[in-house]
Amino acid sequence: MGEQAASVMTTVTPSTNEAADLVDRLAAHRTLGNAPRRELEWLAAHGTLRHYAPGDLLARRDEVPSIMVIMLSGHGAVYIDRGAGRKKFMEWQGGDVTGFLPFSRLTTTIGEPVIDQATDAVVVHRDQFPEMIRECPAVLEALVHTMVDRVRHFASTDWQDDKMMSLGRLSAGLSHELNNPASAASRCASLLGEALTQADDAASALIATHLTDAQCAHLEAFRHRVSTMDAARVLSAIERSDREDEITRWLERRNATLHVAGALSETNLTIEMLDELATGLPADALDPALSWLAAGFASRALATDVERATTRIYELVSAVKRFTYMDRPTVSEPSSLAPALADTLTVLAAKARSKSATVNLDVAPDLPLVRVFGGELNQVWSNLIENALDAIGDSGYVTVSARADGGNVVVRIADDGHGIPADIKSRIFDPFFTTKPVGSTGLGLDIARRIVRRHDGQIEFESRPGHTEFRVILPALSGSTINVQEPA
Repeated sequence: MGEQAASVMTTVTPSTNEAADLVDRLAAHRTLGNAPRRELEWLAAHGTLRHYAPGDLLARRDEVPSIMVIMLSGHGAVYIDRGAGRKKFMEWQGGDVTGFLPFSRLTTTIGEPVIDQATDAVVVHRDQFPEMIRECPAVLEALVHTMVDRVRHFASTDWQDDKMMSLGRLSAGLSHELNNPASAASRCASLLGEALTQADDAASALIATHLTDAQCAHLEAFRHRVSTMDAARVLSAIERSDREDEITRWLERRNATLHVAGALSETNLTIEMLDELATGLPADALDPALSWLAAGFASRALATDVERATTRIYELVSAVKRFTYMDRPTVSEPSSLAPALADTLTVLAAKARSKSATVNLDVAPDLPLVRVFGGELNQVWSNLIENALDAIGDSGYVTVSARADGGNVVVRIADDGHGIPADIKSRIFDPFFTTKPVGSTGLGLDIARRIVRRHDGQIEFESRPGHTEFRVILPALSGSTINVQEPA
């Protein structure tokens, strides 16, 4: 107990009548009350009645747990701080049993168990457990059910907390990932409005030149020819400047307006094509024609940019939706791992770019299906790939591959980072163990292993400086394969 607990908590040695009353209180206990009276008498005789005041600690954080606490009245809770502030992890009240239970594998107290309301409890020390197991089989059965429920609560809470923290980290990258195309789409849409206005003005000026049908056909043929040409190759800044200068010089020789040079330089037209255009038009129509063409080319280019940006947003949102299995029931269903791995890399792309990492995805085209529970495996891929990205230095490499191996599907996630030190290899799957900065839960690998086991699989790893590889081995559905396309 902490100093506060020791100074306030009181221990009561009951008289005979009080002992009988204590047995009656145990008989009314929600969890243990159905046990035979002789077993309740054993608890009363071998346990200690204690009164706890608000603020008392049942145990110090990280100390070896030693007592089982049978709550007769009152209320308490376990609080945990995983770097995001103190949070209530679980709570108990009169009728519950908390503390260290028989067959529990807890080696340290998790969090800070605090009494919130004045509490009466029967405390049984773990030294009494061997005799209790022999003498109180009904009590033991009830305690086993309690421990199973508690493990389930720990698992679901840890799982959810880690998932929320993982999604929180992903959201930071995704906000940046979405902001770029969203900003591009907004900017291009604004410029598109201006370009359309310029196109209208240019069209009015062109109409005023009273071109003949033949000249209109010549101009339209030129526009169509340029519009249907292959997209311009990607130019460097110097190449783009040189091309714009070349078109500007051509315009100067023709005494034509120069403001169209930028838009014309973004197309694949040549100086020879411009010469052909000028030959087929009267001199006073060249400027309006070039302005009309430039406004049209610019409008189409901006519309294409808007389409690309919004398509990128759609792809990102779709990837996140698939990654989180939104609007999908959390049930077991046959699934290919290829899209899930690709989606995970999509949502982690911002983190990979922040480290200038090279990430390769290599999935066999005939990968068998596996049976998947909702998006649970995506949490495995996210945890393992995030760890790999954390482990590498700038410009490092991460490789994600998936292959059939006998009756299994094996996913390998490898990195060229510093490796896992030999002295902690045996601890990396322990809950709350982490070498990362404050704020990390230390649950990622523990949860990944639990999820893989839930899928009847196993997770292995090997590590040395310059190469760490985690292998997730999952049973394949016999006779099921799906051809997958290489991810974009």
